[in-house]
Amino acid sequence: MNASPAQQDRVLDAALVCVARVGLGKTTLDDVAREAGCARATVYRCFPGKQNLFGAVLEREVTALGTRAIAAASETDSPADAIVAVILVGADTFHSHAALRFVVEHEQEILAPQLSFDRGSAVLRGAAALLAPAFARFVEADRAERLAEWVARLTLSYLLNPSELVRLDDPAQVRAFVVDYVLPGVTESVTAVRGESA
Repeated sequence: MNASPAQQDRVLDAALVCVARVGLGKTTLDDVAREAGCARATVYRCFPGKQNLFGAVLEREVTALGTRAIAAASETDSPADAIVAVILVGADTFHSHAALRFVVEHEQEILAPQLSFDRGSAVLRGAAALLAPAFARFVEADRAERLAEWVARLTLSYLLNPSELVRLDDPAQVRAFVVDYVLPGVTESVTAVRGESA
């Protein structure tokens, strides 16, 4: 018998609690079962192995992040506002997500390979595809995806290597950064889409 969506969500929630407590490396399926208040067999019925479980956790959390970012961008009226909205959602998630914070602060040996070389490129391609709809109203489709990748690269870089010059938890600093350094690269595309002359 397959696990119900409610059971799967309960197991995923429990996995996040465990990772926030002891990290990815030390979290076991027994830990997750105890946290979820179910038998180990139930966890296996939902996700047959630790890799499957944490793959599902990652997929759910990334999808939720994308949904929030696109929703925030949809409430804006300009490319600058949409970019700012996406960056602020990303920064808020980074700072408020307990499981992610534990991995970033204590498990660099797990995180670093996921963000380097081919894997890092795959992460950024995935982010570009996920976030492109946030910018599709303002630029053509291929440029929306390129813009989404650029925003993802910038956001990830500043979150993992903080700078006092650009604090991503400060909306005013984010807006100034976007207007000065990101928007100029977008303006030509916006003009082309609207059919305006230079």
